[in-house]
Amino acid sequence: MARATAVVLLLAALCTTTASAAVVERTFNVGGMGISQLCMNSVIYTVNQQMPGPTIEVTEGDTLVVHVINRTPYPLSMHWHGIFQLHSGWADGANMITQCPIPPSDKFTYVFTITGQEGTLWWHAHASMLRATIHGALIIKPRSGRYPFPTPHGEIPILLGEWWNRNVDDVETDGLLTGLGPAISDAFTINGSPGDLAPCGGAGMFEAEVEPGKTYLLRIVNAAVNAELFFKIAGHAFTVVAADASYTNPYDTDVVVIAPGQTVDALMTASAAPGRYYMAAHAFESKTVSNPPPFDAAMATAVLRYRGVPENGAPAAMPALPPYTDVVTTGRFYWSMTGLVRPGDPVVPKTVDHSMVVGFGLEQAACAPEQSKCQQFAVVASMNRRSFLFPDEVSLLEALFRGVPDVYSEDFPGSPPAAPAARKATSVRKVNFGDVVEVVLQNEAYSAALGAENHPIHLHGFNFFVLAQGLGRFDPKMKSTYNLVNPQVRNTVAVAAGGWTVIRFTANNPGMWFMHCHLDAHLPLGLAMVFEVLNGPAPNLLPPPPRGYPKCH
Repeated sequence: MARATAVVLLLAALCTTTASAAVVERTFNVGGMGISQLCMNSVIYTVNQQMPGPTIEVTEGDTLVVHVINRTPYPLSMHWHGIFQLHSGWADGANMITQCPIPPSDKFTYVFTITGQEGTLWWHAHASMLRATIHGALIIKPRSGRYPFPTPHGEIPILLGEWWNRNVDDVETDGLLTGLGPAISDAFTINGSPGDLAPCGGAGMFEAEVEPGKTYLLRIVNAAVNAELFFKIAGHAFTVVAADASYTNPYDTDVVVIAPGQTVDALMTASAAPGRYYMAAHAFESKTVSNPPPFDAAMATAVLRYRGVPENGAPAAMPALPPYTDVVTTGRFYWSMTGLVRPGDPVVPKTVDHSMVVGFGLEQAACAPEQSKCQQFAVVASMNRRSFLFPDEVSLLEALFRGVPDVYSEDFPGSPPAAPAARKATSVRKVNFGDVVEVVLQNEAYSAALGAENHPIHLHGFNFFVLAQGLGRFDPKMKSTYNLVNPQVRNTVAVAAGGWTVIRFTANNPGMWFMHCHLDAHLPLGLAMVFEVLNGPAPNLLPPPPRGYPKCH
């Protein structure tokens, strides 16, 4: 009762102090749901019995209040991917970084104001591989009601996902026991369905109806767990106008390439002859070894149908997706976009306080005693040879706020050390409020047997400018090629296999902010680190934890 009263009082206060904005309140019941998919009956875990979960639509400046009730047998947290969480770092939802997970049969209310952001983001579970089925779109409309591009006739959210026939928590557990990571998925999905070309497919396949000559805004999210994806629609082309909820200069393409965690907003005009056209998605496979391990080669499908065309009319036209290993198409898409710079938008800071090089990748290590199914070696991952070790008794943010000793060390190196192998550590990089941080993300092939692959690197709590990207080793001479005028602005960037990416951001939000690979197979292996941002002058202070903040058990 006390917690409910506190939430009501908080909502009342927000309503009176933000008269021009709204308070958007939702309840997420996270629990089991029966589903028939790929000729099997399964029980999966979803929000409100939906997969994908419910779309949340807000306007910039609104305060979002989400009551999460955990009716699953698993501890979990909910991450609001890409939200800055200004003065609300406790609501970021990064498991054991900003909070302990919500225990089974318990609940927690996330409250945060969405400031200075417009476009498509998303939310997902941040525990185990549960985000495979616990995710949904988070759409932020401009407060002015106007886009910096022609107003579309309609909007179509498209969430690309990944499906396992087994319980995904069991899949991850087996991957840890073998030391080789999770088994590959059984299918990809478009808005929850693998489509009518999959075994026993067709039921529940997503279909979008369009009117001839009208333009639509596709809000595309890669919610897949471990796969970059190509996406096309037969007979249609796109104009990309935003990525990761940051506007871009218009970029014309007939294919979207999208890494896990990323979003793309693209305009599509229904200019083809009236009919039925397949949407299709399949994997981009980036591993550099000569004999790569198996990957999910399935194709997900959905249908774009023109109004007036029968649902069961002529067969739908199929797009020609790029080959699975098409690095040229991938590089062209990722590297060609530039940011749209409008009056009042943040500009690239010219002075850098912390210039870092972070080398990361996978390597082989001896089997650990608890890896009972491990045979010759285990795979470990690291950043600057630190394989991230999650705390287990208190979150890093609470340890920072309360001064709890011996939870983490502030010694994350600013460049790759001369170390023969990775070591496990809960290591953070401390920066002052307002510092400008530049990071060269260098994708390494530590092991000839494992090689390198693309890694989508996600930074919580901030957007960053993508100043330059390339293949091979970064050379400081490349600084002359930095785009300091209109670079892409991202929260998740795909760093090419054996390549590098330079990002820059301003640490303007106190707290503990996770930077990690968004291939979930690599997160428990240690491909992560944390930025500790110290308090600034008032009001830029880390507030106390909210009422009902979960405790570790």
